[in-house]
Amino acid sequence: MDIVGISSLVTFLRNTADYRRAHREREYGSLEHDHDFLVEVSPITHIDRMRAPLFVIHGANDPRVPLSEAEQISAALRDKGVECELLVYPDEGHGLAKRANRLDAYPRAFDFLARHLAARP
Repeated sequence: MDIVGISSLVTFLRNTADYRRAHREREYGSLEHDHDFLVEVSPITHIDRMRAPLFVIHGANDPRVPLSEAEQISAALRDKGVECELLVYPDEGHGLAKRANRLDAYPRAFDFLARHLAARP
């Protein structure tokens, strides 16, 4: 399960708002000085090792982690033939704040997990 996750620290830092980038670079490393490290530790770099289906939840208006991060990991997994369900809420930001969206998303996530866990030997 991926809820408002970062798929690439490089694209995350490039696409986040300027005012947030300075704070995040202090936390993760800078694009200028730590580019190779940021690439190496990003999940998208290791997509070839991912085999499990993934359920992704993201808000379209996320000011912290751009929606493009969820779209990027979802597309990469699908291109690789790994099932990935992307659930985007157009009226959410970073996380699910609205009760109606939580009541929609969490049962769907449960069903996804139950379906895939039941299929395992």
